[in-house]
Amino acid sequence: MLDERSSPAGHILFVDDDADVLEAGRLALSRHGHKVTTARGPMEAWSVLAAGPVDVVLLDLNFSRGSTTGEEGFRCLTDIVAQDPDAVVVVVTGHSGVNIAVAAMRAGASDFVMKPWRNDRLVATLEAAIELRRRRRWSAALATENAARHGEPWDANTPILGDSPAIQRARALIARAAPTDASVLIHGEAGTGKSLMARTLHRQSARAAGPFVAVNIGTLGDGEAELALFGGGETAGAFTDAAAGTLFLDEVSALSPRLQARLLAVLEEGRVVRPDLERPMAIDVRIVAATCRRREALRGPGGLREDLFYRLSTVEVFAPPLRERGGDALILAEHFLRLFAARHGRPAKPLSPEAAEAVAEDPWPGDVRALRRAMERCVIFSDGGRHELGDIPLAEAAGDGAPPDRSHPDLATSERAAVAQALKRNGFNVSHAARQLGLTRAALYRRMAKHGL
Repeated sequence: MLDERSSPAGHILFVDDDADVLEAGRLALSRHGHKVTTARGPMEAWSVLAAGPVDVVLLDLNFSRGSTTGEEGFRCLTDIVAQDPDAVVVVVTGHSGVNIAVAAMRAGASDFVMKPWRNDRLVATLEAAIELRRRRRWSAALATENAARHGEPWDANTPILGDSPAIQRARALIARAAPTDASVLIHGEAGTGKSLMARTLHRQSARAAGPFVAVNIGTLGDGEAELALFGGGETAGAFTDAAAGTLFLDEVSALSPRLQARLLAVLEEGRVVRPDLERPMAIDVRIVAATCRRREALRGPGGLREDLFYRLSTVEVFAPPLRERGGDALILAEHFLRLFAARHGRPAKPLSPEAAEAVAEDPWPGDVRALRRAMERCVIFSDGGRHELGDIPLAEAAGDGAPPDRSHPDLATSERAAVAQALKRNGFNVSHAARQLGLTRAALYRRMAKHGL
């Protein structure tokens, strides 16, 4: 998430809700050769951090109007340090907030700056923070090499975003389980973010400096899975590759009964036995497993054997689908739009009100993965000053993912005529037409886009 720089200049992320303060800081620091990226709040900050490396986060502690407690900033600070223990954060506070600044340093901040600041003091503080970041990165070089060796995705440092009770429960369980070595089993439909949860568990664990090795059992044949897990000949196997780190077994329920028995033996004995080894190989890994199957189905016929299930599920986490997460789809969509705008060098643009409403109401088959892909397409192909409804590939606009029913060629024509007539009867007032048709405004906008109205 953060990175070392070879030149004296650094990359600083400045997070503050006041546009004038952001501009003043940017000007003062850029005059000394530093690159400054700005964000108006924690959500924008996470998008920047996921899109590319920065050296220091300059973080205001209050973002809501009239707020003085620093609660929002403290939460962001805690999350940044949890995601990257080597992160360097400098907090910004007013003269009356010295006690808050001291508390922030106890929570993981490296220094603080008072508002209104003197430019020379601001620059000196940030340059010292940049040097601190470099020293920390040198001491954590092993973790960096491991991440590169195991192909960590470019946005793998994105936190688990969302405000719904369902995702808050998942985050809380992960936070409690991560510091332990307990095995964790993650349940969730395809695309709900199980891999992200597994990586978060690893990053927040005592094994974070070790490798994170993922094996997708569902994509491998029986022999391939056995070789990938336990090794043989010149292949070391995942248990060796993940030594002192985390082994993520994705789609673990796809293991054959024979491999389930072998995996259970390895986990219970703490060693891998192979004919080509002179002596058993001791293992030192933390196991995180995932499955698309619900708990009751996982324990039924064709699922996991009972003893292996209990060995893998000391802690169970449910990755909720978007349909159970309230307004989280919009939070995630806005994050992905900022993320891909930065990645593809496009201007960051907001969603139009109609597009935002449609994103929030869409069923999103394929879940977060589908939403992420849709927002990337939106960034690449949309024109104008904002992302409009027609720019977003929605499930309903595409017929809910189902092929058109050719046995009723007049269906689309009839729907188009009904929508057009309702709009005309109501003087093209979308709200009135939607109410008359028994639709939400977002659903009507989708049909309008679908039929070119």
